[in-house]
Amino acid sequence: MEDLKHKILDILKEDARHSSEVISTMLDVPVAQVTQAVRELEHDKVIVKYASVINWGKVDKDKVTALIEVQITPERGHGFDSIAERIYLFPEVKSVYLMSGAYDLLVEIEGRTLNEVASFVSNKLSPIDRVLSTKTHFILKKYKQNGIIFEDKEDDHRMLITP
Repeated sequence: MEDLKHKILDILKEDARHSSEVISTMLDVPVAQVTQAVRELEHDKVIVKYASVINWGKVDKDKVTALIEVQITPERGHGFDSIAERIYLFPEVKSVYLMSGAYDLLVEIEGRTLNEVASFVSNKLSPIDRVLSTKTHFILKKYKQNGIIFEDKEDDHRMLITP
């Protein structure tokens, strides 16, 4: 069953719109078995949410995304978890990752303007106890996200020249 669940997860990762019927055909297993496996994966919070990957650059020009490197002092008895929780509860925050290397947390936020993001960093993030420093990087353009290439590459229509 675990092998089946991994195969189902691989299929849903590529396209979450696949129905149990389609997945059962792809894996050559009964529909009921696929349905039960998906239900268990959802119940166990392995499948947390079904979402679309959207190229916001083609839709919404009034959106700024920033990645913020955050150095923190871990809290005794809680480590990084309680500080990460304080940060991820802000509605502007889209993702928070514990990292190895020069900084501790990587925080992804979205805002309408550069000033809105700067205001978040200076008024909400930096004042948190145990935050030592932040470094903000603005995303200028997304080329690829979650394995999906956003750019439509034009075919090269030039004629080949051979000596």
